[in-house]
Amino acid sequence: MPSAASAPVVSRGLFHWLMLASGLVILAFIVLPLYQMVTAPSPAMMWKTLQDKEVMASIWLSVWTSSAAAGIAFVFGTPLAYLLARTTFPGKRLVESIIDLPIMIPHPVVGIAMLTLAGRNHAMGRALQEMGVRIMGTETGIVAVLLFVGLPFYVNTAKAGFEAVPRRLENVSRSLGAGRGATFVRVTTPLAWRHMLAGIIMCAARAVSEFGAIVIVAYHPMIAPVLMYERFTAYGLAYSQPVAVWLIVVCLVLFLLLRLVSLPREKAS
Repeated sequence: MPSAASAPVVSRGLFHWLMLASGLVILAFIVLPLYQMVTAPSPAMMWKTLQDKEVMASIWLSVWTSSAAAGIAFVFGTPLAYLLARTTFPGKRLVESIIDLPIMIPHPVVGIAMLTLAGRNHAMGRALQEMGVRIMGTETGIVAVLLFVGLPFYVNTAKAGFEAVPRRLENVSRSLGAGRGATFVRVTTPLAWRHMLAGIIMCAARAVSEFGAIVIVAYHPMIAPVLMYERFTAYGLAYSQPVAVWLIVVCLVLFLLLRLVSLPREKAS
């Protein structure tokens, strides 16, 4: 068997260097604007922004509404994800396309659609008002919008996790007398929980960055992206950049969590 020292050396020709140059251009396109924005505010300005109660309130509102949307996506999206992973039925492709639709449509359209549904001219809107539920200008409206834009990320990720669980393990559990529910809780969920947790994080990360639909449904109370936009239009870059940096920190924490959740699975593969 040939040793590692005698292994043939792969020559790096023009194609390799073209691929490398293309990758570096893409990385620079992503990193340079973010680096410039992150380094523009002084440490004093960053600390002052951290002490700004309005900024902290908007960031906290973004975090908790995004977390609430991710939690609702987990509760109601998990059964749908399992159904799509384990069954075949007429119109399944259509259902999957509908789930992906919030990713593709312009997000101001989402806000307009939400207000149309919750308006007095719609039966559901009248029913919500009779129950005391308001969408326009409320935290409830913010959660509804964030759920709409983040739900596809949870459903698709959880669905991939359920598809990765071998059916034979579920069949063995059923053959030993466990019902469908018990099999799902004791066999399927423990094997797919990393995908489910990753889906929750992705849903929250997508939700925390939403802007286009929120400004239509609930400009007030202000989440962090809306506050950043308001400060930019009122005072310019100098006052909006620190808010943007702290929002980037929140997103970075979420994606670090996502990487930590995915790491054991990557090692196993």
